[in-house]
Amino acid sequence: MGLSIYLPLPLVLDKGTNHARTKLLIAVATGILVFLLGDVFVDAAQSLYNGSLYGYGSSPIYDVVFAFSLTIGFLGLFFVGWRRKLSLTPTQLTMLIAVGIGFQNLTEGLLFGSLSVTMGLTSAALVVLVGFIFQNLTEGFPIALPFLGATVEQRNAFLVIAGAMLIGGIPTIAGGAVGYFYSSTIFALMFDGLAIGTMLYVILPMLRDLLREPDSAKLGIPYLGIFLGFILGFIVNLL
Repeated sequence: MGLSIYLPLPLVLDKGTNHARTKLLIAVATGILVFLLGDVFVDAAQSLYNGSLYGYGSSPIYDVVFAFSLTIGFLGLFFVGWRRKLSLTPTQLTMLIAVGIGFQNLTEGLLFGSLSVTMGLTSAALVVLVGFIFQNLTEGFPIALPFLGATVEQRNAFLVIAGAMLIGGIPTIAGGAVGYFYSSTIFALMFDGLAIGTMLYVILPMLRDLLREPDSAKLGIPYLGIFLGFILGFIVNLL
């Protein structure tokens, strides 16, 4: 489940990719990240909006943990980037996307680990396993995309992407091991918040670059790609 994140690697490192295809694939990856942002929040919302506050709202402790983690995830990266006053390199963007997805995959691993205890590797747990394998496949796509069409030496690009995918995929394995022995709503909310804050930060420069198109007629490619990426995330989640 954790290592299925490597499956999109051959597509991204294809040297025959032209500019239009590059633009489309980056837009699709951005759409996937937008979907993942909402998907992670839905997971957190099940704990946040549980009606514990006189039938409304949630536990103040849960609210504080989630809000604090989200703030750390976003503002931590924001202030680092603001002080440097530099645009992100492909390596930096790849690593930041991997970290955000890694936080999300950690919570997925926690869920799968706890289900493995209560249900065994059958029934709902097996469905979750297959679903997360497909979802991790789509998550490897945005991790590698910053290097699509970049003017870097191919071997260096491969090493950076492979390392970043390891950062994104290993938390699934670690979360599964931890979730098998320990389950905590606060723990899951903390990493959900970090994942959302991190992914929100990295989505913004990707959108900025995609929509920085002097020819308005060509904006159809990124618009369509983002939509297709969101739909792809939705379809994979249905599985």
